[in-house]
Amino acid sequence: MSVSSPCEVCAGADVEGACQQCGRLVCERHFEAELGLCVECAPDAGDRPQNIPSGEDMPDGVDTYRF
Repeated sequence: MSVSSPCEVCAGADVEGACQQCGRLVCERHFEAELGLCVECAPDAGDRPQNIPSGEDMPDGVDTYRF
């Protein structure tokens, strides 16, 4: 059984993805797939460090690297 949810930005379309920053479930129109962010968080993407690997790229369940 599959469950669909409305977009948390427009409440109209089915969810396409989840924002990696805030966790909002959003439709294709409100999801920047290249960034993995919703349209609300995408403008701040330029302020984030670019060389931090995503959770899938981190070994053994590590979710934080410290330098």
